[in-house]
Amino acid sequence: MLENATQVMVDNLVDAAAVHHPQGYRFVTITCTDLGDVCDLYYHFDKDYALYNLYLRFDKKRELPSISGIYPAAALIENELKDLFGLKVTGLALDYEGRFLLSDGAPHAPQGKPIPQRTVVAYPPPQEKGA
Repeated sequence: MLENATQVMVDNLVDAAAVHHPQGYRFVTITCTDLGDVCDLYYHFDKDYALYNLYLRFDKKRELPSISGIYPAAALIENELKDLFGLKVTGLALDYEGRFLLSDGAPHAPQGKPIPQRTVVAYPPPQEKGA
């Protein structure tokens, strides 16, 4: 995690982004690292050439609330997250519905990693009858 990042949860992401808007912070971008079943998201904001960052470890099976209601420019990057990583972003001010960067016939989430399938194995393994 970046040293100057504040960790947030998905439930307070929008509120955490909104806090700095009245103080004059501007939205810069979102950085996404796909780790398989989760993504590390960094929301970058700037004021007077100093970056402020929000960090969110996000479960890809959940819905990600948009911050574009506060920072309209975020809609562009959030549409990229939908297209390239397959994230489910809700409440977008402008939603391209998966066609911001990708055309019909393009692979789904080309930058995303598949969610690993977990296999539960009983321990110790059951003994076969007659063994």
